Amino acid sequence: MSLSFVKPYKMQLLRMIALFNYKEDHMRKIGIPVVLSIAVVVASCASPPGVVQLSPDTYMVAKEDHGGVFGSMINLKADVIREANAFAEKQGKLAIPISSKEVPITRPMMWASFEYQFRVVDKTDPEARRTSLVPRPDVVIEKNENVTADIRTKDTSVKSKDIYAELMKLDDLQKKGIITKAEFEAEKKKLLESK
Repeated sequence: MSLSFVKPYKMQLLRMIALFNYKEDHMRKIGIPVVLSIAVVVASCASPPGVVQLSPDTYMVAKEDHGGVFGSMINLKADVIREANAFAEKQGKLAIPISSKEVPITRPMMWASFEYQFRVVDKTDPEARRTSLVPRPDVVIEKNENVTADIRTKDTSVKSKDIYAELMKLDDLQKKGIITKAEFEAEKKKLLESK
């Protein structure tokens, strides 16, 4: 477990003690109990929450790196993931990643942070075989609505024939001598009966 986030608080505490040592008369007035109570308050503010349960099998670990520009996001991530794996191992299970969110340092007085959500599953669980950490968007907009569609894979509708156009074609074929008068009358009879 990395305590890099405590370093700035320790530095502040050491500066306060040095200030009190420099001014011994102030130290006598304020006393050691006050310095110790300040140290307890500073230490309690710096302690990370550790593993937080989100649901029966889902957990989260979040940490900040107070190293500023000298901090390491890679080490921060590794520490958080190690803590999650150790938590699952204590239960005899595996930690399966769900999501992660990292916030790099973008301006002064801002600390880099890393949040890691994971599920704890049995080692024999099929989900434990292949895992990957897929980045998830900060905002997801879902639109759920029922849509009905009439989808046909085969044309089952009966196409109505244009009888007039068919009769004109047959008449044209008869005039050109391609079909006989008897063939024309037979085809004409079929067309009229099919209607």
